[in-house]
Amino acid sequence: MPRVRRKPEDVPALKIVLEETGLFPADMLPGMLSGFLADGDGADVWLTSEVKGQAAGFCYAVPEKLTDGTWNMLTIAVLPSAQGGGLGKAIVASLEDTLRLRGNRLLIADTCGTEQFAQVREFYRKCGYTEEARIRDFWAAGDDKITFRKEL
Repeated sequence: MPRVRRKPEDVPALKIVLEETGLFPADMLPGMLSGFLADGDGADVWLTSEVKGQAAGFCYAVPEKLTDGTWNMLTIAVLPSAQGGGLGKAIVASLEDTLRLRGNRLLIADTCGTEQFAQVREFYRKCGYTEEARIRDFWAAGDDKITFRKEL
């Protein structure tokens, strides 16, 4: 079961998850995590899931500034060898439960509109998210930003 962790020693294993999924450059991970790891009282949520004692998936979410109870799932990734068995859905469900218990009301997730991210968009749909918005050419020419949402 995914759990909240604040362990800097997890970063190398989580980089491997990113490298194998190719969702975004693994060298971005330490910067994303720096505030979370340093601030034990921060609002951000980072969940890591293990398979046989090794990090196999994770997600990271932050509260959306200037909103009331809206959160943004900035990343979710599962090792390709662990995909298809429900681990990703379990991580997302755990995040949703965590946020719901804290009194939050909405979770969004942004992704790319390219064919490379079709599987990601289908994953969000299978988790009960609906496509809410599309900004054409947001990430780059021909690469739309698609925002999914789910009420908690």
